[in-house]
Amino acid sequence: MGFFDRLKQGLKKTGSLLKTDVRDLFKSEGRLIDEAFLEEIRAILFKTDMGYDAVEALVGEIAVKMRGRVVHIEELVDVLKVKLKELMAQPESPIEFAPSGPTAVMVCGVNGAGKTTSIAKLANLFKSQGKSVLLGAGDTFRAAAVEQLTIWSDRLGAPIVTGSPKAHPASVAYRAVEQALDQEIDVCVVDTAGRLQTQTDLMAELTKIRASMAKQIEGAPHEVLLVLDATTGQNGVSQASKFAEAAGCTGIVLAKLDGTAKGGVVVAIRQQFGLPVKYVGLGEGIDDLEPFVPDAFVDALFADVLSDPVTATN
Repeated sequence: MGFFDRLKQGLKKTGSLLKTDVRDLFKSEGRLIDEAFLEEIRAILFKTDMGYDAVEALVGEIAVKMRGRVVHIEELVDVLKVKLKELMAQPESPIEFAPSGPTAVMVCGVNGAGKTTSIAKLANLFKSQGKSVLLGAGDTFRAAAVEQLTIWSDRLGAPIVTGSPKAHPASVAYRAVEQALDQEIDVCVVDTAGRLQTQTDLMAELTKIRASMAKQIEGAPHEVLLVLDATTGQNGVSQASKFAEAAGCTGIVLAKLDGTAKGGVVVAIRQQFGLPVKYVGLGEGIDDLEPFVPDAFVDALFADVLSDPVTATN
């Protein structure tokens, strides 16, 4: 499948929700845009977890442009897509690579978010772009995490730096960046222990890891990516807030987007924190990670809504 079809497939659950609910509002002769309609469309948009601000902006746009008119579903979708693309606008480049030497990337997230698998997918993506990659197994408190990342490093042909059990993660990060420098590696991706945003001591540890990487390369880490599980919906927004503050996050990797009808959480994250969504996970395979393109996301989100004609029986 091409990129758009993969994205559409990944958003199938969210798109199906929109298709069913939005189409139920219309008949072939159209629908009057009144207060009752605005309340109905508001409730539908909330189901996708777009968040209050985004939903109110979208409903407000419909009210300004269509209130008092009888419109067809195609007109409504056009207005929603234009406004949503405006709300989702962000810089195009997913990763700011260092102008010279290794690009250092730190990855963080809560337990179970899909962090280790997302790191493997990132490494695979960088290698497909012709870049050499080194991994740093900074989750030293969970042996299974180190083992899992080591297995991925073998499969990908990417060297890995590990530490002894319970070693300080900052020391692993330091050595990973050091080895990347020595071996002239293009990208160094450092894992960190999965943690809850409420664990203040572990959150402080992220600051130490950042500092250790900066000792090797001025300005490192160049990117701090927060892996969020799309299936958590609005709870992911809370995670983004805490991690952004503790780790200085530069972007989001949204994992498991294909497993939820709450794909609208991407919009909530963009609205509330201004953090760009850099990559989205669209499946379980190693190649199922794509750079996030807002306009394509919006088009894919609404693609099924207009896939069939609305009939008088709807």
